[in-house]
Amino acid sequence: MKTNYRILDLIRRNRTPLENHLIDGLVDGRVSRRDFIRHGSLLGLSLPLLGGITTAAGLGGMPSLARAQGTPGATIRVACAAPTGAIDPLTATDTGSYLMLQQVGEYLCLDGPDLVLQPVLAESWKPNDKGTIWTFKLRKGVKFHSGGEMMADDVVATIDRLADPASSSNALSVFKGILQKGATRKVDDYTVEFHLDAPNGNFPYLVSSDNYNAIILPASYKGDYEKTFDGTGPFKLEKYTPKVGASYVRNENYWGPKALPDRTEFIFFADRQSQMLALQGGQVDISGISAVAGIGLLNDPNFDIISIKSSVAQQVHMRCDSDPFKDPRVRRAIALTLDRDKLVAGLMKGRAVQGNDSPFAPIYPSTDPSVPQRKQDFGQAKQLMEAAGAGKGFKVTLTAVRVAEIPEYAQLIQNWVKEIGIEIELNILDSGPYYGDAVFGNSNWLDSVMGITDYAHRGVPNTLLSAPLKSDGAWNSAHFKNKDYDALVERYIAALDLEAQRDAAGNIQKLLLEETPIIFGYFVDWLMATAKGVTGVQPSAVGQLFLDKASKA
Repeated sequence: MKTNYRILDLIRRNRTPLENHLIDGLVDGRVSRRDFIRHGSLLGLSLPLLGGITTAAGLGGMPSLARAQGTPGATIRVACAAPTGAIDPLTATDTGSYLMLQQVGEYLCLDGPDLVLQPVLAESWKPNDKGTIWTFKLRKGVKFHSGGEMMADDVVATIDRLADPASSSNALSVFKGILQKGATRKVDDYTVEFHLDAPNGNFPYLVSSDNYNAIILPASYKGDYEKTFDGTGPFKLEKYTPKVGASYVRNENYWGPKALPDRTEFIFFADRQSQMLALQGGQVDISGISAVAGIGLLNDPNFDIISIKSSVAQQVHMRCDSDPFKDPRVRRAIALTLDRDKLVAGLMKGRAVQGNDSPFAPIYPSTDPSVPQRKQDFGQAKQLMEAAGAGKGFKVTLTAVRVAEIPEYAQLIQNWVKEIGIEIELNILDSGPYYGDAVFGNSNWLDSVMGITDYAHRGVPNTLLSAPLKSDGAWNSAHFKNKDYDALVERYIAALDLEAQRDAAGNIQKLLLEETPIIFGYFVDWLMATAKGVTGVQPSAVGQLFLDKASKA
């Protein structure tokens, strides 16, 4: 296909300089089609418009977004983790809780498996020229299950609750330093402005399904969510029994296409192994799996595997303010002992991609692919140890959380570092003792000299750049303090332009390779297994599960 400059010129007339610069990058080949669509959706360009631009540029249109035509009327059964306490949209942190929230609630926009933002309760969004104010246009005619129409007052009240320091909201980890209570403002009944503390080029992801607490609730919401399970989604609560399960029925008054299933059932299990056994035994139709424990399912022709590239990482932190890790050469030496090819092919059974010791996973459009990948090099590692005065090695304790494949990962690291004279004692803890109160001074996670922590997927790296790595980061278990790094992160976060983001990202990636406060050895593929004949299931790498298009043969 050839570029149709006449159509492109017509499209350009109503576009902002920022949008036209992105179009220039696509036409010139500086921005790939995939990255153009992802970043264009972030800037608020509609998916049909993005498809029109890529077609005019001679690169083909958008994939069909037509609704899958499955068989209606099924009951879809899901194995999942039990919520750890009362379900509350403000404070939910565990997968069981936010999976339940998402069955009935909806977000302003949806972060799809390809990281393309899709409109849900917001029809469109757009930044001002500095990225300090983002304006969202809301969908009209959306009704809460309790009856009232979803409007700007509801969005303002919801986001203000989440951004209120007095609420103990889990979403403060997203909004702190970005959006304050009172900074979400109603323009009219169907328009909301977010007035940010500082420019933020990735803001729409922070009010998308990526921020799993941010389902929109009525302005009148007073708490005690389990009594109402109110929302705007395609399913309504039928029954919820703590520690047992939940069921939902089709919302016949839904604003969009009606859900295909009549009902969905969620059965709670204590662990992932029990969930997978329930799937193999025919008790459920869907279960999340892990590459290590789920190897039998991965190779079983009776099940289909849904695999999503993600930014899920098991972060290996080393305390930069404590011996033996004060010298960055020691930290680099340890990173150089890892065989990342074996981590991906062996430990993760090919269901992962290599990490390069920064939060910039390959899935992010802003990741600079020109930064060389770190490889195993025992010779260089030994030279670094000698130069740091640690040539004779040392002993250290590695404290890790007992989640997924982390215990096996810890054992691999333990074996690899022996080659450079380091003796690691493993201290593997369950989640409660590991995280403790999740505050410095009372947490094995944040206080350990060396540790491994599981981090969930994010559609943009903002939180992963800030919370674990900035000098004032709330999750800075490496106790890493670097003014140059902090300035680069601020520059990255403020950038609206993809190429400016990528430039800042490249500098961050290089700095973190030099300093290596955290090892990112690999990024995990998010896996879900379904019984044969079950189609239309759409998980997210965050851990949500969208079943409105699901059916059984």
